[in-house]
Amino acid sequence: MQKKIFYIGFYEFSRLNSRSVNNTSHKEVIECASRVMRIYMNRELEALEKHIAFLVNVGSISPYIGLFGTILGIIHYFISLGALHQHATIMQILAPSIAEALMTTAMGLFVAIPAVMAFKIFSQSINTLILLHRT
Repeated sequence: MQKKIFYIGFYEFSRLNSRSVNNTSHKEVIECASRVMRIYMNRELEALEKHIAFLVNVGSISPYIGLFGTILGIIHYFISLGALHQHATIMQILAPSIAEALMTTAMGLFVAIPAVMAFKIFSQSINTLILLHRT
């Protein structure tokens, strides 16, 4: 992303510098190129910050959804255990319910881990752009 900002600034500098006549100073050309770089950087910051709250929510809520599924699976197991007939074994009731609970937990983690990783990447990019913006 920083490379894009540099390339845009360099392109603008080159364009203005090649067009400049004797009445335009190099300082003005540099100021215009810097302004274009700041505008592009602000647009990039807005784009990155737009969906970061969604990533935070998904990353923090998903494990709880998985845990909720685990709890539902265990409840399902105990309800099935309560209705156990003499013919059925405990494993016939236990295995599907626990497998269901573990699958829900795994799905919650499957969603949460990439969301947290994406959040870290985007927040690092945002922090880098903010630091560049301050200088």
